[in-house]
Amino acid sequence: MAKRDYYEVLGVERDAGEKEIKSAYRKLAIQYHPDKNPGDAQAEERFKEAAEAYSILSDDDKRQRYDRFGHQGVAGAGAAGFDPSTFGDFADILGDLFGFGRRSGGSAGGPQRGADLRYDLELTFEEAAFGSDQKLRVPRLEKCDTCSGSGSASGKAPVPCSACGGRGQVRVSQGFLTFASTCPQCRGEGRVITDPCRDCRGAGRVERERSLEVRIPAGVDTGSRMRLVGEGEQGRLGGPPGDLYVVISVKAHPRFERDGATVFSRHKISYPQAVLGAKVEVETIHGTATLDIPAGTQHGKDFHLRGQGIERLHGGGKGEHVVVVDLQVPNPRDLGEEELDALRRLAALAGEEVKEPSVLNKVKNLFS
Repeated sequence: MAKRDYYEVLGVERDAGEKEIKSAYRKLAIQYHPDKNPGDAQAEERFKEAAEAYSILSDDDKRQRYDRFGHQGVAGAGAAGFDPSTFGDFADILGDLFGFGRRSGGSAGGPQRGADLRYDLELTFEEAAFGSDQKLRVPRLEKCDTCSGSGSASGKAPVPCSACGGRGQVRVSQGFLTFASTCPQCRGEGRVITDPCRDCRGAGRVERERSLEVRIPAGVDTGSRMRLVGEGEQGRLGGPPGDLYVVISVKAHPRFERDGATVFSRHKISYPQAVLGAKVEVETIHGTATLDIPAGTQHGKDFHLRGQGIERLHGGGKGEHVVVVDLQVPNPRDLGEEELDALRRLAALAGEEVKEPSVLNKVKNLFS
């Protein structure tokens, strides 16, 4: 049976780009993969046909020969002897979908960068606002001092893995396909330590707790992150260490709230102060400040004290402190008779009706 045109197999035009070809193949591979169509010989053939077409059209040189000479120009380069590990995009296209293919970068047995670490640090409101020096105790993997990170007790160099020949991978056949899989003996490193160090058991790293002195800048807030380069875990086989990320959370304050560099608080004022105006002392994170309350101030009015907020993390000076005033209404039980009479006279002057105290309340007040 004559072979179908490769562009027809993938359902793309002859001028299709790399992304379009890859996308078309991905769809067909998912649709006709044998694992999804067990026992379906036709689906298996369609899958092989699509894989062969992709192996040609994804390679610039093979594609040029195919466009010029047709199937004769790429005879022997298709899926008759198809090994999906021979072209790199196969793992990218199917590896995440079906769980095979090599995923680690770099050569087998080469240096590996250490893992990044996260440290959650809780600060008080003041520590975040003004900055502080913090001492962190970070458990992490560090280089083994006994073997200097080599993993070998005698200092003898590792030998190539006999199972994979030092490649770090072995070939596994599944039906008509051959896959590259991580070598189970050397775990992908391509080498084996014959005399492992007793302290690190051949890993070259041991777990220790590291103490770090860290300066927290003024203005950090919940969610702020600090990156400490090289303070993560030690890399393997001479690889560089990872980084440490310090993630900040800030405790709530009993009197203050914040939004970025702006601090908010509430302050109670009396009715006479609201009507006649007053100067009151309010608390800020920088100490006591005087607030000028103008006559006729309404409940919920906000006042802005510039420069009394938090230092902006990336420069620009301090934010402001916003004070919201609340009208304080006293309990009549806390007022003397003279004060109550004054309020009644005020109500009479305004033409307002107010409740008169009951006889029982008058008697209670006499003995209170």
